[in-house]
Amino acid sequence: MNDSNMNSLLKWGVENSKVSNGADAKTQLNQEALAALFGGNQKSDAQMMKEMMEVVQDEEAKLENRIVAFDNFEQLIENLDNANNIESLKLWTPLVEQLENKNAELRTFAAWCCATAVSNNIRTQERLLIVGAIPILVRMAIEDTDKKARKKAILALSSSVRNFQAGLDEAVSHMPAEFKPQEKLDANDMDSVDVLINKLRESV
Repeated sequence: MNDSNMNSLLKWGVENSKVSNGADAKTQLNQEALAALFGGNQKSDAQMMKEMMEVVQDEEAKLENRIVAFDNFEQLIENLDNANNIESLKLWTPLVEQLENKNAELRTFAAWCCATAVSNNIRTQERLLIVGAIPILVRMAIEDTDKKARKKAILALSSSVRNFQAGLDEAVSHMPAEFKPQEKLDANDMDSVDVLINKLRESV
């Protein structure tokens, strides 16, 4: 809150404390001061999610700022409602695009955000499949030159296929021969899913 708003609030508070003794309140609060007082100037989570992704996408921004924005975005989507809002805010496509960023740290954060968004959430698991992220994550998990990026891609795959058979089938279909399981995997059986996920983890 700026000084002028603070001064207005203080004067208003002092004068109104004297009203009961017959004094007149002369100070009027402007809309900005009222908004500051009641938190009206606070941004919604949806606004912050959009702004954070804009920074992530800004190739002219400092890498440090883009990473901080990605970190903030990841924390926001830990909330289930915010994760579900990625679709309505049209942020899935820009998020998935970052999986192929030339910078390893940004790829890593993108995979991390995918993992967070789809954890125990069938709605977001379906969206990740629809936007075509699973083949990219498979490629990252096996071929990425950065070990952290590979690990986060595996985490994202693990979260995206558990209890979601369509996602698991998609992941298996894009695996190279040495990673393809011999038997049909069951997305509702965690031991079955781990046949694939553990093989990926061992390859890092």
